[in-house]
Amino acid sequence: MELLLERDSLRDGRPVYRQIADHFLAEIERGRLAAGARLPAIRDLARSLRVNRDTVALAYDTLANAGAVESTVGRGTFVRARAAEAVAATEAAPPDLSPMTENLLELERSRPRFGSEVDAIPMHSLIPDPSLFPAAAFRKLLGRVLQEVGPELLLYGGPQGLPRLREVLAERFREAGIDVGAEGIVLCHGASQGIHLATRLFAEAGDTVALEEPTYNNVLAVMRGLGLKTLPVPMRDDGLDLDALDHALARPDVKLLYAIPTFHNPTGVTTTLAHRRRLLEIAARHRKPVLEDAYEMDLRLSGRAIPSLAALDTAGLVVHLFSFSKSLFPGARVGAISARGRIVDALVAQKQATDLSDSMLLQAALAEFVANGGYDRHLRKLRRVLCERCDALLGALEREMPDGVRWRRPDGGYQIWVELPEGIDTGELLADAVGAGVLFAPGFLFNHDGRASNRLRLTFAMAGSEPLQRGVMTLARLVRERLERGPRRLARVHI
Repeated sequence: MELLLERDSLRDGRPVYRQIADHFLAEIERGRLAAGARLPAIRDLARSLRVNRDTVALAYDTLANAGAVESTVGRGTFVRARAAEAVAATEAAPPDLSPMTENLLELERSRPRFGSEVDAIPMHSLIPDPSLFPAAAFRKLLGRVLQEVGPELLLYGGPQGLPRLREVLAERFREAGIDVGAEGIVLCHGASQGIHLATRLFAEAGDTVALEEPTYNNVLAVMRGLGLKTLPVPMRDDGLDLDALDHALARPDVKLLYAIPTFHNPTGVTTTLAHRRRLLEIAARHRKPVLEDAYEMDLRLSGRAIPSLAALDTAGLVVHLFSFSKSLFPGARVGAISARGRIVDALVAQKQATDLSDSMLLQAALAEFVANGGYDRHLRKLRRVLCERCDALLGALEREMPDGVRWRRPDGGYQIWVELPEGIDTGELLADAVGAGVLFAPGFLFNHDGRASNRLRLTFAMAGSEPLQRGVMTLARLVRERLERGPRRLARVHI
């Protein structure tokens, strides 16, 4: 029998794991799978369907909860006796969750559970190294602003955020060429809330958002949570495929483009000035807004800064997103959305409907930290450390990786995108790496449909130079072992 999946689970109304479970339930009810029949091994079925193993495991858990199958460690999963009666009894099960909630659950289940029985080297995370946080200086500022301003900082603030922080950020943005004042900035809880707020301005459930492929994995969760479809536009070595983007934005169902032109996550690509200008020309011709995620804009490590899309925008189509999470510390939970005209008013209304207020105390301390030069001093120190780590990681890749492995030096940010030879599934490689004490982010996380990938993202955010080099040595050994086994082809499954 053949198992076919509808990859667009929003259109089908069922997440992938539910489709797999329903297929087996139907086969059991029809008598095509008799009592004692063995289901495919989780690893084999996941490989054949090109889905994550956690997705198949969740499907099998669903079957077990329905009383249709039973699993025995070391033997496999088998159809239970009188399974058809058990399947019929599931009609009295608790109410179903909404399709959008099921989609989010499936996405969360598909994420790898990072962990190791040894002291793992964290090359998977974009969370900054806590040892580099300016904790002492910031603690003093918190006490000072609370003493000077008083208890009013502990009250609710306006939905647009503290005026003082918006003023100092507007000054920084103007220095970067973005023509914005404090009135054009809406503060938010980090980049994640900013993406959510801005996307809701232009798209509603059932609409489509164009985004890079691969892209920031959490933006995929936002889109699913809002009931939106995603249209992937392929990334090339120099950034978005602009011809493909032109076709994408011509579609009437596409309402918005989400893009990371500077230190792209996960590829690390920074697009050229010419590329940015043509992207804006395409967006303006189709009158489609652009959400520019500039979450690492303050982390340039080499080369001259290139004007952002917001700085080059003459049509008022770009919504610019900034965050302190990567350049300072994520616990601040402060980001900034910059826009023009009615978009700002709509953002404020969205913000007020989402929550009553941000932390005025944190925003006041951040404003002082930026204004007194503390933030720039921190950035200078941070960039020096990141340059050393980046060089160590790149040097180790050059020394250790076998022929056929590709990567490129990023101009900034925390990440390096590594392409392994065809036939290596980095989702499977991760299991070996975790066991050897090395963590990385496999490429399937950044694909809109979660398909298998021979790419992976390495970061130098958390680990120092020496652990990074050891991690690459271990990873290179595992890659060579995979290559010695020969490439493996993924195919449609017949069961």
